[in-house]
Amino acid sequence: MLNNFASRYYMSYGVKYMPETVELIDKNRLPQHIAVIMDGNGRWAEAKGEDRLFGHFHGVTSVRNTVEACAELGIGYLTLYAFSTENWQRPGDEVEGLMELLVQTIENEIKSLHENNIRLQVIGNFSMLPALAQQKLDQAITLTAGNTGLTLVMALSYSGRWDISNACRLIAEKVANGQLTSKAITEDTIKEHLSTSKIPYPELMIRTSGEYRISNFLLYEVAYAELYFTPVCWPDFDKKELYNAIISYQQRERRFGKTGQQVKVINT
Repeated sequence: MLNNFASRYYMSYGVKYMPETVELIDKNRLPQHIAVIMDGNGRWAEAKGEDRLFGHFHGVTSVRNTVEACAELGIGYLTLYAFSTENWQRPGDEVEGLMELLVQTIENEIKSLHENNIRLQVIGNFSMLPALAQQKLDQAITLTAGNTGLTLVMALSYSGRWDISNACRLIAEKVANGQLTSKAITEDTIKEHLSTSKIPYPELMIRTSGEYRISNFLLYEVAYAELYFTPVCWPDFDKKELYNAIISYQQRERRFGKTGQQVKVINT
């Protein structure tokens, strides 16, 4: 299914970015965790008179460039919203093509990820993925488990509501079994039972394609994330766009409920 897209992809697509933009970034104020809603693949393809899968195929290069840029900058965590639980409702051909693309991408990229000290993790309802995709992901996770550079988190068959309800179920089971009392439940208890329990909260969340929604992504975790929306569709998202998002993040005052004056005192 993907071969016809691949031939046109390698002939026509070029990565465009301006390296000098990175010079505007303060390396001492980088977000530890960036989360990205990779939106607009299908609309990007349709605008060009192509099948939606053509856009998803092009989006792989944007993933590669974003991962590379984060690793180069020294970002600790990058979470990509690759496939939501709601995406299972899309037309069967598109879902099948996306799963094929997932397997193909893992096979093509895992060696490079490992050689560049990048660790792969997955969050989401893993059991809903096709067996081959689960197998390839398991192999990639095992291979990169000891890496100490950027942690790349793929959100697959994921939704924030699913994750929160699953955490509630796990906590309720512990209360029922006497392992936990209801009075002992805190915000930390909830975090410990989310699929993101070992991942720091995102400090910057990016959404592409001009939409202004969180779309059920990291609902608990983004409470204090800085949100950055760009009209650029995901296949056109390059290093320059990532740098612009980080620069915007660095221009904001992060108060966490405090006043601006209080923040200035803390930072002096």
